[in-house]
Amino acid sequence: MPNIVEITDLRKSYKGGFQALKGVNLGIEEGEILALLGPNGAGKTTLISTVCGITMPTSGTVTVGGHDILTDYRAARSMIGLVPQEINLEPFEKVINTVRFSRGLFGKSPNDANIEKVLRQLSLWDKKDNQIRELSGGMKRRVLIAKALAHDPRVLFLDEPTAGVDVELRKDMWEIVASLKADGVTIILTTHYIEEAEAIADRVGVIAHGELLLVEEKATLMTRMGQKELEVQLTEPLTDVPEGLRSDALKLSEDGNALIYTYDTNAERTGITKLLADVSAEGLVLRDVVTRQSSLEDIFVNLVKEDAA
Repeated sequence: MPNIVEITDLRKSYKGGFQALKGVNLGIEEGEILALLGPNGAGKTTLISTVCGITMPTSGTVTVGGHDILTDYRAARSMIGLVPQEINLEPFEKVINTVRFSRGLFGKSPNDANIEKVLRQLSLWDKKDNQIRELSGGMKRRVLIAKALAHDPRVLFLDEPTAGVDVELRKDMWEIVASLKADGVTIILTTHYIEEAEAIADRVGVIAHGELLLVEEKATLMTRMGQKELEVQLTEPLTDVPEGLRSDALKLSEDGNALIYTYDTNAERTGITKLLADVSAEGLVLRDVVTRQSSLEDIFVNLVKEDAA
């Protein structure tokens, strides 16, 4: 698929010399879901704000659908929908009027059929005549998404879309994002929730200190960088790893009831056969053997640690 968003050497510096973005390069494919992971202050919101025209870049270029965000900003912004972190809605306005108003801001003619479609898609149709102040926090977040979709954007930015909502509502939001993708909307979301990226993203980007550390297919990333742990559970606890088993890849669990062996899933030989033979030769009796695949969270934490080192 062609890239609908192209970001080239994007930089943002503030007075005093602080660099929020340090030469970010990123191509976002049409129709994909890209999750941007990073700690607080990593540059996620600055990146989104710059692409959406809220923050002016210091240097670099950004195009959306081939339109430059500076020289052809009206065309570029008409293709973008933004759902911000903060819930900032007029409390006494009706839901349907709030969404209609957003469509009008982009110069779009009234289209109640389209507004109804968006509200139904977000399970807001039965709330259309409610004032915003009457809605729950989760419903208000849905209204933010409806506002962002009112003008039929092709690219939707979600900045921490499930921050502060409960687990059940978070999963509902994931389903909404999946349905938007099915309609052909390109989605870029920032999140602190690793499981969010793992559940819905096609690709994952990791950003720290204003630099994009990597962008990769989620499955490929986990295969390339993921490791497996083999937990050899013992019938009798140990106080230390026996001399004949000591290696960098083997450690004793905190309670002494298991030996934990870390191995590369892509290696030609995992060393498991030799390990089990050595365990037997030491006279240790196995109770069970369990394996665990590294999660995206493990990979993310290791990447950020390496960048900080």
